[in-house]
Amino acid sequence: MSLQRKLLKSELTAELDSILNYWSERTIDDQNGGFVGQIDFNDQRIENAEKGSVLNARILWTFSASYQTTKNENHKKLAKRAFDFLAANFYDTQFGGLFWSINEDKTPKDTKNQIYALAFAIYGLSEYYAISKEEKALEIAKNLYAKIQEHSYDKINKGYFEAFTRDWQPIEDLRLSAKDANEKKTMNTHLHIIEGFVNLYKVWKDDKLLLDIVELLETIEKYFINTETGHLRLFFDENWKEKPDVISYGHDIEAAWLLQQCAEISGNEILIANYKKYAVQIAEATKKGLDADGGLWYEFDPEKNHLIAEKHWWPQAEAVIGFYNAYQLTGKEEYLDIVYKNWKFIKKYMIDQQNGEWYWGVYDDYSVMKKDKAGFWKCPYHNGRACLELIHRIEN
Repeated sequence: MSLQRKLLKSELTAELDSILNYWSERTIDDQNGGFVGQIDFNDQRIENAEKGSVLNARILWTFSASYQTTKNENHKKLAKRAFDFLAANFYDTQFGGLFWSINEDKTPKDTKNQIYALAFAIYGLSEYYAISKEEKALEIAKNLYAKIQEHSYDKINKGYFEAFTRDWQPIEDLRLSAKDANEKKTMNTHLHIIEGFVNLYKVWKDDKLLLDIVELLETIEKYFINTETGHLRLFFDENWKEKPDVISYGHDIEAAWLLQQCAEISGNEILIANYKKYAVQIAEATKKGLDADGGLWYEFDPEKNHLIAEKHWWPQAEAVIGFYNAYQLTGKEEYLDIVYKNWKFIKKYMIDQQNGEWYWGVYDDYSVMKKDKAGFWKCPYHNGRACLELIHRIEN
């Protein structure tokens, strides 16, 4: 192993420790249980902020996955804390779904079933089951999978619908967030459904689940991957009519490696070969989103020829994995050089060297975006996973 890669692995190991320390020390909610709902740009807790199921599920995954590498008993303990809180407060025992958010007193706030959130819960629960063998975690994960198949799966056109009411009725506002198009099928949700399903399959070798995984990988290949441009298509109606939108560089490079990994776990040789090819094609297309400083821009609107000139934390984390994966597939040093340059950018501009964790991002003049350090969307999952993936991928 080269000295440069050895140093990269060492620095990523140290950064994983720093990220986990931040979430261990700053985010425990002793008053209301679980983890705090929000920490602002100045590292101040927002007392009694609502708590999101996606954040809780991502914390659950991060500490569970990290424990397998660190063997730190505190990480396992915090994973159990996240599991216990999710099972007691987010899991809807009446209708079998997952509350989108809860109030500080643990009563439900937004009770919609956003399939994206159920997928992340499956992802976190299955990872926790892997380290704990706690049957209740596997049981809830299996129940959520069954609910997704029962209510969200499109039995006519395939794929999955976005959201439902608490009792699984149609809902008008399907969006994950205000910036998203209000469409019935989205790349983002499908990407994380396959992520959750595959993680569940790793601990529960169910034949029907495997069939669903293979079909979903085929659906993603057919509709979401634009093999002409190497970018992802983001939004569709129920009949797979595309609603053109931006190029999301972060989602592109995340999908590049993650879908390949999912295909490999499925064991389907045709899908493995195809997704290895897509992983390199998408990485090549994502290079257009790289700035000279090594950072990855957020989004580009081709219709308006407009760059959203921001560099958010999570696309940088996904770029580290996606371009290293392209290097592993091709042996081309140019991909490795992108990883080194991107990591240098992360160290200089993304990591809060004083307080720990990563900033939300920076603008094109490098001024820091004054958004959450922890919150509904700001979590330890992207950057923690980037550290874990490369620690495992860089050979000893």
